Amino acid sequence: MPREFPEHPLVGVGGVVIHGSRVLLVRRGREPLKGEWSLPGGLVELGEELTAGVRRELKEETGLDVEPLECILVFDRIMRERKRVKYHYVVVDYLCRRLGGRLRPASDVVDARWVRREDLPQYHLREIAATLIQRAFELMKKRR
Repeated sequence: MPREFPEHPLVGVGGVVIHGSRVLLVRRGREPLKGEWSLPGGLVELGEELTAGVRRELKEETGLDVEPLECILVFDRIMRERKRVKYHYVVVDYLCRRLGGRLRPASDVVDARWVRREDLPQYHLREIAATLIQRAFELMKKRR
């Protein structure tokens, strides 16, 4: 199934990884959102459970092993070109804890880094990503 102009929505997963006072961000290497800072994630494979997809995608994109803790949000990302739907993802984002691995950008990202909460405005995140990150910090605080 093509990602551009799909016949039906595609299911994606994302991970909001909080480590102390920092969050993991990636810079996208391909569309949609090419060149933008965002949260790591990607498409779920056929027969793959959502949490397994989060673990796989984060390992592929960042080199990190994570544990999905809880679902934070499910939302649609729909982008149109003229009147046609160019992209339609149903994204399931999870709060994640870092288990190990070494941070290195890979797969379809060009950079990956830990960003302090107070430095987030410099990354010009989309509103949904900024909201997810704030929720994740709050949830992680409650877990301590």
